[in-house]
Amino acid sequence: MSWTGWLIFILIIQVIHFLGTWKLYIKAGRQAWEAAIPVYNAVVLMKIINRPWWWTILLFVPIVNLIMFPVVWVETIRSFGKNNATDTFLVLITFGLYIYYINYTQDVTYINDRSLKPRTSTGEWVSSVLFAVVAATIVHTYFIQPFTIPTSSLEKTLLVGDFLFVSKFHYGARTPMTPLSFPMVHDTIPVVKSKSYLKKPQIPYFRLPGFQKIKRNDIVVFSWPPDTLTNITNPNSKVDIKPLDKKSNYVKRCVGLPGDSLEVRDGYVYINGTQTQLPDRAKVQFMYFAQFSKPFNPRYAYERFDITDINGNQSRTAFQFHATNEVADRFKKLPNLDTIYRIRPEKGQATGGMFPHTPDHPWNVNYYGPLYIPQQGATVEITQETLPLYRRIIEVYEGSELGITNDISLNGNQVLLNGSPITEYTFRQDYYWMMGDNRNNSQDARSWGFVPFTHVVGKPVFIWMSWDSNAQGFANKIRWERMFTTVGGSGEPVSYFKYFLILLVGWFAFDFYRKRKKKTT
Repeated sequence: MSWTGWLIFILIIQVIHFLGTWKLYIKAGRQAWEAAIPVYNAVVLMKIINRPWWWTILLFVPIVNLIMFPVVWVETIRSFGKNNATDTFLVLITFGLYIYYINYTQDVTYINDRSLKPRTSTGEWVSSVLFAVVAATIVHTYFIQPFTIPTSSLEKTLLVGDFLFVSKFHYGARTPMTPLSFPMVHDTIPVVKSKSYLKKPQIPYFRLPGFQKIKRNDIVVFSWPPDTLTNITNPNSKVDIKPLDKKSNYVKRCVGLPGDSLEVRDGYVYINGTQTQLPDRAKVQFMYFAQFSKPFNPRYAYERFDITDINGNQSRTAFQFHATNEVADRFKKLPNLDTIYRIRPEKGQATGGMFPHTPDHPWNVNYYGPLYIPQQGATVEITQETLPLYRRIIEVYEGSELGITNDISLNGNQVLLNGSPITEYTFRQDYYWMMGDNRNNSQDARSWGFVPFTHVVGKPVFIWMSWDSNAQGFANKIRWERMFTTVGGSGEPVSYFKYFLILLVGWFAFDFYRKRKKKTT
């Protein structure tokens, strides 16, 4: 739905509100016309129900308003003496239309000094939970979102089992586009495993201003561009075209910025012809093959070396593993090692699954590109050869996802956009190239191409918990040294967990002292 469509919808809601409440406004000592003025009528209503004016803002915040509207309906009828459970049930089950019945058929009296304290402990509990959910939804949507690392593509910097806080405000929070959605969950409701949203209606894309731009080698959380699976963990699950803000979240390193020319040579990234230097916490890993003259337990390699993944049985003479070059050099010193080498496809040796998935681009994970990363306002030549690189950008990222019809077709050697010939295209937004540090074990931009800025979710800033599912014993499963560490920075990560515990103990001691002193006075 376009912004014009939403404006018309809001005006219709204002008419419905006026017709259902104008008599109640009069009984509350206000004027009938005050129920008809958009936004102002909500401010007046907050005065009538004896609630703060800033509740009006919450009524216009997507997702949050789904919680606030039922609260306002209940508060409205209670301001006119309708306090029993039946009235509450009827106003909720009719989506507020029960107020029409009260407005036109009931001789109610406005309660000016109505007590706002819930009459029962259950009511007090419900009230507390509702506003805790409202506060948490605002924080989750616009400020900080929790995130879990599911794969080893950024191993060494981020480990499988790391629990992160992702900042939405660094790059600017993307406002919800799917307004009919369950709060504080993504695309699936936990436990019941059902879809958490309705696809329609959709709010047009909008992003709040950020205070930082994405820098080279930043770790970024983003909506996975080609995500169409109902279950991301099951590649055989049915296809479902998801709304932009409900696509699965991915985390990768941004190795290419808008305007860059990128190429991968022997697994290393080159920007504009120069090899990039990663932060000291980042460790590039490759796939190696090792063979031993006697059976070797891969578990020994896990425990003795800093190895991410091993493909093999518990005891065998040959297996593959992912590691840095430095770890591979240490591995060479193991007894009974016959051979070890890095598995690397050669330049020009095309492998399956490489974007843009055409024989004209015989690329692989080891040798990829060069290609240009689009920048907002930049213009590229569009030919049959370059079209595969930028077709999805034109049709999807700058087309259907933004409510625009962009249809690409070919007429012989001529490229047509919506039936008209084009020889060039000017980009409407910035694009980024996201890759994992584990070069042979990362589904990244080499598989599905560019990441548009509209897909950017946020910046991981803090690891509050880290869980090693392969460790033995509960205490060993917690990576204590990673708790309360920052994602960015140089040098070894420093845990601030002990300082958190000191502050927590100090707060409880202060609170105990304060309450005890209050009792004695």
